[in-house]
Amino acid sequence: MRIFLTGATGFIGSAVAEQLLSSGHNVLGLARSDKAVEALKTRGLDVHRGELSEPETLAAAARECDGVIHTAFIHEFSQYVNNAGIDRRAIAAMLGAVEGTGKPVVATSVTTLSKLGQLVTEKDDPLDEGALSARGASERAVINAAKRDVRSSVVRLPCSVHGPGDSAFVPWLIAIAREKGVSAYVGDGANRWAAVHRLDAARLYCLALEKASGGSKLHAVAEEGIPMRDIAQAIGDGLDLPVKSIAIAEADAHFGHLAHFVTVDNPTSSAITRDLVGWEPRENGLLADMRQCGYFS
Repeated sequence: MRIFLTGATGFIGSAVAEQLLSSGHNVLGLARSDKAVEALKTRGLDVHRGELSEPETLAAAARECDGVIHTAFIHEFSQYVNNAGIDRRAIAAMLGAVEGTGKPVVATSVTTLSKLGQLVTEKDDPLDEGALSARGASERAVINAAKRDVRSSVVRLPCSVHGPGDSAFVPWLIAIAREKGVSAYVGDGANRWAAVHRLDAARLYCLALEKASGGSKLHAVAEEGIPMRDIAQAIGDGLDLPVKSIAIAEADAHFGHLAHFVTVDNPTSSAITRDLVGWEPRENGLLADMRQCGYFS
């Protein structure tokens, strides 16, 4: 199949691109800069020049291809609501372009959109209120598109998608620990992050493209819940820094824009996903990756 892939130069999208190519698919990657164009061409991808904020060009690419995988998102938390709106309009355009065709569209969501503090399963819907709910509308649009003859599904990503080249939550926590001289967690640190290796996540996107039925919600989760105190301990060990608990009232001052995520309790199951599409994670877990993959270099 010829697949339109957004986020093709990103941490997850680049792994999805390699998985697609190795499975014999042709990939049309979205690029918004000359540097991205050259990077995609070098890796053997065709290139579609455009941006997430240009829904009409996304629709044209989706219409041209046999399927879509959407991994792109603008990760600037100070503009989260605005960026969620850009994502929603981009998804609407691509879904509209393939409506009535039965083509597969795999979009990205996150596990933290569902109720926190309990085990999240694929049966749970995103909440329609709260700090992160703005992105839930995108997920609902994808699921509802199955009623209009689109084989649409979402892959929900956990707090940590890790592996060589990771530049998100764990590296941000490492940078904070270096700056503060201490690796901290909040309260007793029993709150949990789910996690997955980027290569395992990439394999799930491709399985969703090939196998998922319309309206499927899939969880790219290899580890259901790692206590934050264990992540903090791994950071302390890696940097040779003390590890300590801080009060929740201190979280904003210590962690800045990460305070919400550091206090999140988001254990997540992927049992239904494994049964539906036969996905089995096989890469390193988060703590092993932190020790072995250059997180502290």
